[in-house]
Amino acid sequence: MRTRLLLAALTCSWVLAPAPASSQTPVDLEMTARIKEEGLDRSQALELYHTLTDEIGGRLTGSPAHDQAATWARDRFAEWGLTEARLEPFEFGRGWSLEKLSIEMVSPRYTPLIGYAEAWTPSIDGVLSGPVVYLGDKTAAEVEAMQSALRGAIVLTHKPQTEFRDADRPQPGVGETVRTGNPPRIRPNATTPPRQMRELLQEAGAGVSLRPSEYRDGTVGVGGSRTTGNDAVPSIVLAAEQYNMIARNLASGVPVELHVALRTRYDEGDTRTFNVIAEIPGSDPALRDETVLVGAHLDSWHASSGATDNGDGAIAVMEAMRILAELDARPRRTIRVALWSGEEQGLLGARAYIEDHLADQASREKLAVYLNDDPGSGATLGFYMQGNQAAKTLFDAWLEPLRDLGVTRNIIDGIGSTDHVPFDQIGLPAFNVIKDFDAYDERTRHTNADFPERMSEDELIQSAIVMAHFAWQAAMLDGTIPRVPVSDR
Repeated sequence: MRTRLLLAALTCSWVLAPAPASSQTPVDLEMTARIKEEGLDRSQALELYHTLTDEIGGRLTGSPAHDQAATWARDRFAEWGLTEARLEPFEFGRGWSLEKLSIEMVSPRYTPLIGYAEAWTPSIDGVLSGPVVYLGDKTAAEVEAMQSALRGAIVLTHKPQTEFRDADRPQPGVGETVRTGNPPRIRPNATTPPRQMRELLQEAGAGVSLRPSEYRDGTVGVGGSRTTGNDAVPSIVLAAEQYNMIARNLASGVPVELHVALRTRYDEGDTRTFNVIAEIPGSDPALRDETVLVGAHLDSWHASSGATDNGDGAIAVMEAMRILAELDARPRRTIRVALWSGEEQGLLGARAYIEDHLADQASREKLAVYLNDDPGSGATLGFYMQGNQAAKTLFDAWLEPLRDLGVTRNIIDGIGSTDHVPFDQIGLPAFNVIKDFDAYDERTRHTNADFPERMSEDELIQSAIVMAHFAWQAAMLDGTIPRVPVSDR
């Protein structure tokens, strides 16, 4: 595992740096010291992380693995003494699981291939064996003219991959502004548009479609659509280099034969998925109905264990709540944790929470702040402030006691495409942590390389301490965290 934090920060982090003299914002340094001591000396973050990523693994929304993770998290919250630990369901649709996948080239030589089925793709009946048909340079009319030859065929739908996701986004707060939770898109390189190709192949009864990943070095990025039909042509994403090798052989007149086995299962009995909710109740009669919400998405894609997207964020907020519960914290406001489902399908869990809990202005006034942990990996560096300068002044004061842990900056810019966005869009103060994009975009995000080796124990520990500290300061604040009206954005 990589290590980024200075050893001195981990061994001496209980020594607090004072808030700047110019700041008028009270900072509860005594509680911060207690949070650091518990987080550093008695952390459970690594144990929790390995349970989530190694034992449970990938957590596709609606899958049995996600349900297992949600139940496990709820039970941990209850075990730690949080109140109202529960699963909150919302309608999602059928789930999907991958039960078997094998893809091999058997001619002109034998080699196993690196490939992953797209989520919600149907099974192949038995083992599909045969020559590969290349369609990457064919127009829709040409594909349609080949329909009889495509029944049951193994087809390549794209041209060889020549553009790769081999760079990360700029690091936040250093140079160019980061405004989105997603890296720049790489467009498919195919003569026939993918949607039209899928329709033509379905009409022809093709056996399986193969397309290349946009990542290098055997890294495969794969997602999927929950609207994929049971009768769709099964779809597999191959490592780009192997896809290109097959395409080059075919272009040179060398026939290529593959064996493909694919078995998937739809989970249609219960079409709900679940957010995980628990809380530490507020103690101030005047403020306990207000909520400081901390959260991260629990779901992931299925090609790996979802370690950086978003296992590290989920564990940070879980461990933050454990720390506060272990300290027998009595915040003035209620501190509530939410582990979202359906983030990868469109921030669905966060939107369902808003619909259920924040449907009117009166309930929205009770949300003091939402703190989210998602894009990027590594240690927490601060928060994106969504253009809220007044809130940034508060957060800057709260940041000071954490500088010895490598918390260096809050930036005024915002970031999109993650679970704080629906809260921000309705005018609520909602902020996402800043983390590195180093080797995140180009290697781990939504890929078969998203394993826990990309994180270190000290990074997990640090992120949890940061979340616990900010949640506590917000829960104890005398005033309110300023809001930016939607009309002013």
